[in-house]
Amino acid sequence: MRILFIGDIVGRAGRKAVMSTLDRMVARDGIDLAIANCENSAAGFGITPKIASQLLRAGIQVLTSGNHIWDKKEILPYLDTQPRLLRPANYPEAPGSGLYVGLSDSAVPYAILNLQGRVYMPHTDCPFRCADQMLAELDPAVKVRLIDFHAEVTSEKVAFGNYVDGRVSAVVGTHTHVPTADERVLPSGTAYITDVGMSGPARSVIGMRVDASTRRFLTALPTRFRPAAGPVGINATVIDVDTASGKARSIRRRAEQVV
Repeated sequence: MRILFIGDIVGRAGRKAVMSTLDRMVARDGIDLAIANCENSAAGFGITPKIASQLLRAGIQVLTSGNHIWDKKEILPYLDTQPRLLRPANYPEAPGSGLYVGLSDSAVPYAILNLQGRVYMPHTDCPFRCADQMLAELDPAVKVRLIDFHAEVTSEKVAFGNYVDGRVSAVVGTHTHVPTADERVLPSGTAYITDVGMSGPARSVIGMRVDASTRRFLTALPTRFRPAAGPVGINATVIDVDTASGKARSIRRRAEQVV
């Protein structure tokens, strides 16, 4: 089974680029399951019900998120009605769910988990212990399991990947918008990458306009951020999983440039 995970979609440009190239990416790599992190898809901050519906209709089977999932208040009731839009499971009391269990087109069961780190992030329950509980409660017949670990620091991400090694098929890091070059299969069969990167404006500061971001660093004053314009870079990973064992065979980075 081949899984495509698309890094954090930023703004309208990121959405349009992903939706326009998704079919080609799926066909090129023989993808069975497409997942994307969507928490920055509405003007760089949050997501709306309309945008979530567009991305799902475009062919993304599951949408993951992170701390920005709460930025658009209209998404809160929608989270309880759309199980394929996830929020981090380790928020102690929140609408929606951090777990989706489904069937691929070839009738292979799979589970997608969404968890958030705690270092330099909002206060949440422990993602390590939350993963223990959620994985223990999963049906053992669901062998294909992927976790989007949305976290700030690399050490927490690397520690988490090793912590669940052998219990999930893949751990993909999101949030920092900068792709890392450490994709690998861990010793017990879990595919891992610290950060997939983003799908958004290439000439930007993690998706936002360069001038506004630079001004913030120069002055330390509040700045209104807007997504940048120009060509879009799509960062993604392709993970090949043995459906009988749930172990990963390989993980590869994929990058696309869309004008």
